[in-house]
Amino acid sequence: MTSAEVLTADRELALLRELIQAASSGPGVEPLAAAAARMITAATGTDVCFVHVLDDTDRSLTLTGATPPFDSQAGKIRLPLGQGVSGWVASHREPVVIIHDKESDPRYKPFESLRGSDFTSMVSVPMETDPGGLVGVLNVHTVERREFTRRDVELLLVIGRLIAGAMHQARLHRQLVARERAHENFVEQVIQAQEIERRRLAGDIHDGISQRLVTLSYRLDAASRAVGDDVETAAEQIALARELVALTLGEARAAISGLRPPVLDDLGLAGGLASLARSIPQVIVDVELADTRLPDHVELALYRIAQECLQNVVKHAEATNARLTFSINDDVARLEIEDNGRGFDRFENPLGGDEMGGYGLLSMSERAEIVGGRLNIRSRPGSGTTVTATIPLPSPSAD
Repeated sequence: MTSAEVLTADRELALLRELIQAASSGPGVEPLAAAAARMITAATGTDVCFVHVLDDTDRSLTLTGATPPFDSQAGKIRLPLGQGVSGWVASHREPVVIIHDKESDPRYKPFESLRGSDFTSMVSVPMETDPGGLVGVLNVHTVERREFTRRDVELLLVIGRLIAGAMHQARLHRQLVARERAHENFVEQVIQAQEIERRRLAGDIHDGISQRLVTLSYRLDAASRAVGDDVETAAEQIALARELVALTLGEARAAISGLRPPVLDDLGLAGGLASLARSIPQVIVDVELADTRLPDHVELALYRIAQECLQNVVKHAEATNARLTFSINDDVARLEIEDNGRGFDRFENPLGGDEMGGYGLLSMSERAEIVGGRLNIRSRPGSGTTVTATIPLPSPSAD
């Protein structure tokens, strides 16, 4: 083995270490492609490297990483499969070596921003991985003419395979994150649409049915005072009518509150929780509440969870005291309700069980999950129950 070959082997080993370090640094496709481009030019003695990654449609390549000064073009160059040298390599899964006169090759497609005329020789190889297939194309260029050997091409193919594995995982991670964001956005939009419709219905009931019933009640009062003949019978009928009006009016107000608790619009979540705690009979509820406004759909979910939980405390816990805490830490909203009641066995009474308000617990869990949060329940017979809802909040940058 010659000294030159020893140096080449050492350089390849150093490259392998750097690639492994870059691949393990994080799931981002762009940082990995940029780091790979810089390392490959240093390891192969070339002047510039371009890393083209197959987009999520599998129909075109996007320049994702490049050595300076072409790194500014990352994300701006797109090449359909089959077009240009890189597109040809992606379609045929075979390397291409051009020693000189690139312009005469019918596969070559120049990009003015990449200054192709400044470079003489090039190698383009596919980046492939067994589980993911084609991931992209790797190109190296030199200013001076260079006779790339078979060993050079094999080295680039090996590098391409090493990068492809990490790139494939990074693409899967990016797709998963995009789907999760799309799901979160969809859930939020659905809840917002529900809230808009509920507010509309509540307004219609309040402005229509409720107002008419109030007017009817006034008219019945007037009729009761004005009636002349058969006073007893008329008064009895009017009294029954007024009872019906009162019942209907109560039902209308209950429906309005069920659609959208007015207290949230009037007082906010902290004020609404404080009012809810004061309304609970037979149990003394201490509160510790952060006076912070949250998105409407999150406030509604937390209010309904607290409402259901406190109802369970009254119906099932046989508690005398409870504590309701609402706080926000590290972009996470936390609602906790703790009581000193009789508690229950979580294994004998799962979320969907009939005992100990099982249906209510399931409903609370579903409310937390639909806004991206989770519900945790801690309870033991004789030791009370603690229900905790945690909901991640969108950061300002995400908004």
